[in-house]
Amino acid sequence: MKNSTEVKEFILLGLTNDPSLQVPLLLVFLFIYLTTLIGNGGMMLIIRSDSHLHTPMYFFLSNLSFVDLGSSSAVAPKMVAALQSGNKVISYNGCAAQFFFFAGFATVECYLLASMAYDRHAAVCRPLHYTTTTTAGVCAFLTIGSYVCGFLNASIHTADTFRLSFCGSNKIHHFFCDMPPLLALSCSDTRISKLVVFFVVGFNVFSTLLVILISYLFIFIAIHRMPSAKGQKKAFSTCASHLTAVSIFYGTIIFMYLQPTSSQSLDTDKVTSVFYTVVIPVLNPLIYSLRNQEVKSALWKIFNKHYP
Repeated sequence: MKNSTEVKEFILLGLTNDPSLQVPLLLVFLFIYLTTLIGNGGMMLIIRSDSHLHTPMYFFLSNLSFVDLGSSSAVAPKMVAALQSGNKVISYNGCAAQFFFFAGFATVECYLLASMAYDRHAAVCRPLHYTTTTTAGVCAFLTIGSYVCGFLNASIHTADTFRLSFCGSNKIHHFFCDMPPLLALSCSDTRISKLVVFFVVGFNVFSTLLVILISYLFIFIAIHRMPSAKGQKKAFSTCASHLTAVSIFYGTIIFMYLQPTSSQSLDTDKVTSVFYTVVIPVLNPLIYSLRNQEVKSALWKIFNKHYP
């Protein structure tokens, strides 16, 4: 077998081959993607336009919205275009680029969620020192570090996955170029690649999750020690949106990438992938806006300013 890639393009088989479902799926995913663009773009605009939201928490939230836009845009446009035109072909380089950007943005989100947990810990546990511990420099360092770690991780996985030979079938049993179906398609020995996935993804997921869990352990201890029920409720409400986003994101990532190989099903992977590639990016702005009075107040100010 040649140590070179024979396949020059791939065919993304998508979610289903049932012709009767193509139009409904097109409408659903087009609506979700447009809502993602409006929701996350609107969140960034609101935070940028209201000076009251120029705080560390909203700085991280604005970056989270940008990352959700990036991860969704890496996958959804190609999926919608394939449903609309029926052309499911993606070039080899296009597949590698899609995989790189999605993996990069998804990993950045892990580190951003951990940074947001640190911010909530500083706000609740050390409120008097909050302005000195969570400075603009610290926020910039954590955010830049998140992007560096995210795209370094994506570079490792992209290089490792696309060094493999794809000399047989070029049909990917998925709706985008993700690692599990690519490894299943390769005619090379993928044992090392699977170990790289397990350890590198495991490190990124569990190191950031550990930071989040430790932060919230101290947060819950601090809330429990508060003398007034009103203070406890207010402190917990500042963390509720973040906790919801963390639970949804990490639950699907762990289920997708860190389950035993023997229990993996490509059909199950497709359903899980829809959730974290398409649904989570549209949920995050809803979670943070619907549960956040400051965001809603800023939104009303914008409406009143332009439509008095």
